[in-house]
Amino acid sequence: MDESTESESRKLLGRLREALAEEGAGQERLDRITHLTATSMNTEVCSIYLFRDADTLELCATQGLKREAVHKTRMRLGEGLVGRAARTGRPVKSANAPQEPGFRFMPETGEEIYSSFLGVPIQRLGERLGVLVVQSKDARRYSDDEVYALEVVAMVLAEMTELGVFVGDGAALSARHKNPEMFRGTVGQEGTAIGHVFLHEPRVVITNPIADDPVRETERLREAVDTLRLSVDDMLSVAMGVDKDSRQVMETYRMFANSRGWLRRMEEDIARGLSAEAAVEKEQSDARARLRGVPDAYLRERLHDLDDLSNRLLRILTGQGNETGAAMPDDPILVARNIGPGELLEYGRALRGVVLEQGSVGSHAAVVARALAIPLVIQAERITADALNGDRILVDGDQGIVHLRPEDNVLKAFRDKLAMQTDAQERYASLRNQPAQAKCGTTIRLTMNAGLMADLPSMEGSGAEGVGLFRTELQFLIRSHIPRRGELAALYSRVLDAAKGREVIFRTLDIGSDKVLPYMKPQDEPNPALGWRAIRVGLDMPGMMRMQLQALIRAAAGRPLSVMFPFVAQFDEFRAARDFMLRELEREDKLGHVLPSSWKIGSMLETPSLAFAPRQFFEMADFISIGGNDLKQFFFAADRENERVRRRYDTLNVSFLGIIAHIIDRCAEVGTPLSFCGEDAGRPVEAMCFAAMGLRTLSMRPASIGPVKSLLRRVDLNEVKAVIDDGFASGAQSVRPAVTEWLTREGWALAR
Repeated sequence: MDESTESESRKLLGRLREALAEEGAGQERLDRITHLTATSMNTEVCSIYLFRDADTLELCATQGLKREAVHKTRMRLGEGLVGRAARTGRPVKSANAPQEPGFRFMPETGEEIYSSFLGVPIQRLGERLGVLVVQSKDARRYSDDEVYALEVVAMVLAEMTELGVFVGDGAALSARHKNPEMFRGTVGQEGTAIGHVFLHEPRVVITNPIADDPVRETERLREAVDTLRLSVDDMLSVAMGVDKDSRQVMETYRMFANSRGWLRRMEEDIARGLSAEAAVEKEQSDARARLRGVPDAYLRERLHDLDDLSNRLLRILTGQGNETGAAMPDDPILVARNIGPGELLEYGRALRGVVLEQGSVGSHAAVVARALAIPLVIQAERITADALNGDRILVDGDQGIVHLRPEDNVLKAFRDKLAMQTDAQERYASLRNQPAQAKCGTTIRLTMNAGLMADLPSMEGSGAEGVGLFRTELQFLIRSHIPRRGELAALYSRVLDAAKGREVIFRTLDIGSDKVLPYMKPQDEPNPALGWRAIRVGLDMPGMMRMQLQALIRAAAGRPLSVMFPFVAQFDEFRAARDFMLRELEREDKLGHVLPSSWKIGSMLETPSLAFAPRQFFEMADFISIGGNDLKQFFFAADRENERVRRRYDTLNVSFLGIIAHIIDRCAEVGTPLSFCGEDAGRPVEAMCFAAMGLRTLSMRPASIGPVKSLLRRVDLNEVKAVIDDGFASGAQSVRPAVTEWLTREGWALAR
């Protein structure tokens, strides 16, 4: 790098710091910056555009353009060269801007006399804040050094904006982290909550973006990088005992930590006048901007590694660590980019809700949130950048909406909704010991889904008659190594103890697809939902299946035991799995262990193929449970992880109800008990329709039992069946409109 360029850059930043230190309102400070930057870069124009909302940029300060255009000129994200720089997160430059494709002429600014253009994004950790622009009359080709210098100024602007230095009148200069905001995400777990933000990884605050002594800052950076490298080496030594692929991931991590290019770029930033912390964050912001435009999943994952390393390095430099001293509020709602199942379990039921920027409906965190009955909203973009510890936050897990710092009218409406839900729950509590008996005399057995010991106390309060699905994979997902047989046996025994004689149906390990064990080699599959998962893994890894079956048998120890196998697609898979169970029972008997007093071996029916299995399958299975979530996604060929399609297909579609009726008939022919397990079982209207069609057992989350029981006790299932039959006969695509009309006519008001 040219030494004179370094010197000029440091001089500019020094002047900026002096200007920012002077007294004055936000507008005055912005005006000083545009004047200083234009003078230092020898350009006629310097302008600052800031976002007034997520999609609109506003001219907030200028040196060279018409003053009356300030706070009047606006453009959409992606519009013109300024909007392009904001959208892409990359510099845009041209010696002849008016001839550039997409150029937008703004006559009110008087910019028609300026030919050359250079715009760099003002961004912090991937968050778009605005654009810094310089322009000249001559057809000037801005050099790489000039682009770099302007990026350094933009970096300081971003940090100062974050610290509230430019607060003033108007939306674009409003105080950050003060205004109400609404985020539309995706439902991860239903439920609603009011609370205060608790950040899983609080942002590192940089108060010194400009430094006087580049030599000392470089020393600080190198010392911190050395500390980082040692910590990565320690992580790698711990990982030596795991599989080859995990070690390769850690080696890639170490490769980034030892990257000379990464360190060189940060040292160049320091030479330009930035502090060590600001240099790290500038490179991190650039990496996140690149991340947005990378289509390759592998490269995106590697950039995530670099992002994580930058966070670690910032915490070393600032000494802030993960613990910032912020106390967890009494009503915490966790906000994070993403979180693992083990970390979420450590927070446990203390949380009122969880909001994630990333995640999926089938992610480990979503599975744990459902087990803990914690409202969860996922894919709430940008929330970690906008939320601060202690902010008021409302989570609507039913709609996938989050209100941050809500206005009073929104807060009141939300509290009214919660009060109505509380009143409803109190009414449902009065039905806890009453049977789910319809007016026609038919009784439906309502059981609960569980996956953790923490779920079991809900059995008493909800009125569940047993556990229709105990997800055994959670104990495997939250550990860094495979659990021991004795540990599992002790856990399963405690589950049976907590059930107090009620039936518990244990589903064997359902891994693969979106549930990948941290200590198993990941599978490179183009469509993992249809790949190597669940029973397929168990049959291919018999040692793991035998170990789990042995643990279940020993846990029963003279009590009844019910086991079912997941994701069975054909009769032979169930027959092979059943043989495994019978052999283990025989083996345990020979070893002198106490056998269960009785046992049932069942199957989940989650694939359309199994609905058409030979009659012998239905005769051999002691019970069958329809796995509604997977069956629906495979029946409609609609990935339930894909928001574009997963809500397009209705459970009460006549085609889907047709296959449910087919399964009911086949089980009835041979007398095999049948249940329905999944989200739809816990929705009152759907549950009522299933019961009317002949299903006599439904398994759902504990909080759904009250609403379902309440509706079932108020209807005649024969009348519901007649409405469904009429819907079939009418040629309608779904019976929902007919059922909804009938309920309205009968005077039943439903929450959903």
